[in-house]
Amino acid sequence: MIEIKVPELAESISEGTISQWLINIGDKVTKGNSIVELETDKVNIELNAEDSGVITKLLKEPGDTVEVGDVIAIIEENAAEGAAPAAPTAAPEKPAQETTNQPISHPEPELSIAARPIASPAARKLARELGIDLHQVNSSDPLGRIRPDDVKAHTQTPAVPEAPKVEKASPKTAPAQQIDVEFDKPVERVKMSRRRQTIAKRLVEVQHTAAMLTTFNEVDMSAIMDLRNKRKDAFLAKHGVRLGFMSFFTKAVVSALKQFPLLNAEIQGDELILKKFYDIGIAVAAPEGLVVPVVRNANQKNFAEIEQEISTLGKKARDNALTLNDLQGGTFTITNGGVFGSLMSTPILNSPQVGILGMHKIQTRPVAIDAERMENRPMMYIALSYDHRIVDGKEAVSFLAAVKELLEDPHSLLLEG
Repeated sequence: MIEIKVPELAESISEGTISQWLINIGDKVTKGNSIVELETDKVNIELNAEDSGVITKLLKEPGDTVEVGDVIAIIEENAAEGAAPAAPTAAPEKPAQETTNQPISHPEPELSIAARPIASPAARKLARELGIDLHQVNSSDPLGRIRPDDVKAHTQTPAVPEAPKVEKASPKTAPAQQIDVEFDKPVERVKMSRRRQTIAKRLVEVQHTAAMLTTFNEVDMSAIMDLRNKRKDAFLAKHGVRLGFMSFFTKAVVSALKQFPLLNAEIQGDELILKKFYDIGIAVAAPEGLVVPVVRNANQKNFAEIEQEISTLGKKARDNALTLNDLQGGTFTITNGGVFGSLMSTPILNSPQVGILGMHKIQTRPVAIDAERMENRPMMYIALSYDHRIVDGKEAVSFLAAVKELLEDPHSLLLEG
């Protein structure tokens, strides 16, 4: 018997949630095969089998929280493929005393253990949520095991009408997702994913632990837009990636951080950690919520390298393929609400960082050129949220003014690489 345990994940991650099993009881696995998808605070990770054999027990179900070191499944090296755990000849009157932390299986009322349908934990969980009797579900598995796809297929098959079952469910025992009626109004209950719970928790913590303030300025984007229009075709042909706005903002932020190093720092106890490297986080909207992959050593990269890395990280975020290494660290963050149409907003700090720059929608507005002239210019509001425990208002305002000046003179950024 070989125990499958949750391995060490990362320095800052000690637990996760079983997202889905990629195998079933009775499946034969080879060392290195993916067996389970684990949802952590940052990314989803597929855990691989470290030994070969047949899966004989799954000790956790999708939705269960597990910690590093927990036993989640059992492999038998010499078991026959397709073998299911042997059922007792008679159900005991009382469950045997537990000798380990493994959960005790409780049969449904008036149903012996041997008579229960053979189904994966994921299928049982889905059937419970949908109120489906597994005895009525047809299996497509040659061995007769019911999988989640079989349960889903059953929901699309017309069923014989039967009297509805009325069950009282408190909020604590309600299914993870259901259509319910409260106060004569329809509602839908959807369990928050671990990542969404973590995002919510961290954002509230930032509000309570940091003295966060925001200062605003605006940038005339005329020079950057003219430069992009002149060079975009040659840039794309040479580097195979488009020249976007993010490389200009990343370059400007790095240059300004060198002038105002406290915005590239963090607090640890009663000490300030002044970072001499520039790993810039780029906020990206992923399917399950906002993530902040990191462009490392941004000060050492040219425009093409920054654009290529941002493009790669953005695609990985959309495909839910970011790794822990892509997300760890970061000394300062840039977020672009303008892609969703935001004209102005207050970005929230990405703790433990003490600064975040918010970009917004480019809006054509009349601008006073001098006392006599007005012109329509492409303008963008920019916002800097900062931790006032470290950064004073003068330094924050000066940092944002430096970013503005650099963006309005993009040739100076090109000279830096």
